[in-house]
Amino acid sequence: MSSATNEESLVKEKVRLPLGGLLALFAAGFLGIINETIPAGLLQGMSQSLERSESAVGQTITVYALATALTAIPLNAALKTRGRRSVLVAALITFAVANAVVGLANSFALILVARVVAGVGAGLIWSNIGGYAARIAGEAFQGKAIAIAMAGIPVALALGLPAGTLLGDAAGWEVTFIATAVVSIALIAWVLLSLPNLPGRPAGGHVPVATILRTRGIASILWVVAGFMIAHNILYTYIGPLTAAAGVGGQIQWVLLAFGLAALLSIWATGTFVDPHHRRLIVLSTVVVGAGALVLGFAQVSPVLLYLGVAVWGLGFGGSATLFVTAGVRAAATDAVQSILVTVFNLSIAAGGIVGGVLLAGFGINSVPWATLAIMIPTTVATIAGRQHAFPRWAR
Repeated sequence: MSSATNEESLVKEKVRLPLGGLLALFAAGFLGIINETIPAGLLQGMSQSLERSESAVGQTITVYALATALTAIPLNAALKTRGRRSVLVAALITFAVANAVVGLANSFALILVARVVAGVGAGLIWSNIGGYAARIAGEAFQGKAIAIAMAGIPVALALGLPAGTLLGDAAGWEVTFIATAVVSIALIAWVLLSLPNLPGRPAGGHVPVATILRTRGIASILWVVAGFMIAHNILYTYIGPLTAAAGVGGQIQWVLLAFGLAALLSIWATGTFVDPHHRRLIVLSTVVVGAGALVLGFAQVSPVLLYLGVAVWGLGFGGSATLFVTAGVRAAATDAVQSILVTVFNLSIAAGGIVGGVLLAGFGINSVPWATLAIMIPTTVATIAGRQHAFPRWAR
């Protein structure tokens, strides 16, 4: 086939890329991150209103992540034959109800219960959007489709979370959760209009978790995901206290914006180069997150170092979800691996929240970036070592 014919074929594939559906999945991922992380930007207000310590309020992120981790595999197995759009709509309904309860409740215990319910919905979203994107786009642009769908993560961090923090500062943290519930309802209509209700796996077509775990490369991928996400969430859950320690506690929304804008640049690079340069990008990602943690270890010296460290960290983190999902789907040769990845992702998020809380309470905020760096060093080594099956060079 001639070069001109190849180029024509690629152009046709790009034209058929279902952007409306991919952007709906992007928006679902955006909401998933907003739901999970928004307490990080509202810790001070929630702490004062609910009369709980910042470490205690930080556990609203932990319980959400634990609920996602513990329910992702069994719930997705139970719903494996259901249409993918129906499952996604169910998750969005869960988000709407849970956020409305958080916004209206005056009981910390009830808020924790609602956060658990929202975490269950997140398990359905994260277990499906990557594979959903790959299925509606086709194999030729699998990586690019996953990148578009998963870009909701850094965009939520770049724009959604700072905006939610500003809204919380201006109108109260409760309003932020109510607004998130309203957006969830609006997204349901978009999903119904733009996405096909792709069939789930047929009865008997389920790939057992044990079979996936025995696949070469999967164990290495999961170990790297665990280290990466624990390290990231030790920092992210307690970025508020770290910002205050640097002397700019009133600038938390701008610190989050710096992180998110750097993450946006990362996701653009990932979407552009993920198919031919997957291995290089994932190794670079772990190295850069470690470098960001190193700079943040000196954040108390100057706010400039705080912003620099946050930007470097964002560059390393931004494309990570796309990189890990792509690695898992390629190694396992099935999108069923997503529920396993979701479980490890969220157990790691919960672990990061718990470890960060212990570090904050026992050793002070300056211990947080150094603990992150200590975790990222072996994580980077494991990523580099996975050259054969976990993170090989990708060739179509």
